[in-house]
Amino acid sequence: MAARPDPSHEPLSIGFMQRVLFVILMVGMAFLALKLLGLWLLVFGAVVIAVILRGLAEPLMRYCKLRDKLAVAVALVGLLALIALTVVLFGNQLSLQIDALSREIPQAWAAIHARLDTMPIGQTLQSQLDGLGKQAGGLVSFLPGIAGNFLAAAANTFVAMIAGVILAGAPGKYRDGVVALFPNDMRPAVLDSMNTAGEALRKWFIGQFIAMVLVGSLIAIGLSILGVPSALALGLVAGLAQLVPLVGPTVSAGLGVLLASAGGVQPAVWTLVLYTGVSQLEANIITPMVQRHMTEVPMVLILFALVGFAGLLGPIGVFFAMPLTVILFTLVRRYLDLQEEGKAPKPVN
Repeated sequence: MAARPDPSHEPLSIGFMQRVLFVILMVGMAFLALKLLGLWLLVFGAVVIAVILRGLAEPLMRYCKLRDKLAVAVALVGLLALIALTVVLFGNQLSLQIDALSREIPQAWAAIHARLDTMPIGQTLQSQLDGLGKQAGGLVSFLPGIAGNFLAAAANTFVAMIAGVILAGAPGKYRDGVVALFPNDMRPAVLDSMNTAGEALRKWFIGQFIAMVLVGSLIAIGLSILGVPSALALGLVAGLAQLVPLVGPTVSAGLGVLLASAGGVQPAVWTLVLYTGVSQLEANIITPMVQRHMTEVPMVLILFALVGFAGLLGPIGVFFAMPLTVILFTLVRRYLDLQEEGKAPKPVN
């Protein structure tokens, strides 16, 4: 009877080699994706800009019957004209208030220090604040790097804007090009996912833009009535802060209360009441009203997304956290809805 060959000496099969090469390829692609993380963020930024321009151009295409590229060009020119008009009307006043804001913050901080001297626990609090100040002073050595990062971010923003304008002119062509990279049986699901993500992103931006304008206007008007200095600049900060949920409104409110506290306890209290009231109005009336047609992302998920994307992508991840979360959450909800209807794509064996 012939002896069975030792399995350890059998030649490697073609199937085994293919599996090993596939694993190596996947590991290499994952490593390459991480190394090119900045490129993916640049692409995502271009997509966001394209969605914004497309959302502005859609009424022109629908009601004025303009072609896609012409409608996007008109929307872009209109947006730039609106920005230029805003700069002409409010630019000088806003510039003066921002300059005053940069001088008033240290003065307000000094006023708080002086007020702490009159309190029984003032010395303890002041020592803690001084310790934080010394730690913050160490950040001065990083200013050249921060300036370099700012210039790089400005260059990347310019590239993303150009790419976004190009994408907005013919989104279907580039979308279909991406879909064509997938196997035939996966293309319908990929196409549906891209359309769903684009629609969710468009609705999110429209709602966010309306909320930013309303919150910034209400804060600026309220602070002007209360007599808080640099009310217009603080209103601008409050409006832009809506792009970063939870963290942005908290920081903008702290800045406003800090400036108001230089005038005494009563202005600071009324300023805090104003920010709290506008925040509740935005959370319970403005946002539900303007975003009632889009999927509502749970607040706890937004909080974890901010922490997660900030840890993964750094400071830029804070700005991209909300749109990325909206897209991912919408796609998951879309898949679950299709699964309930029995239309979800089945895994290929």
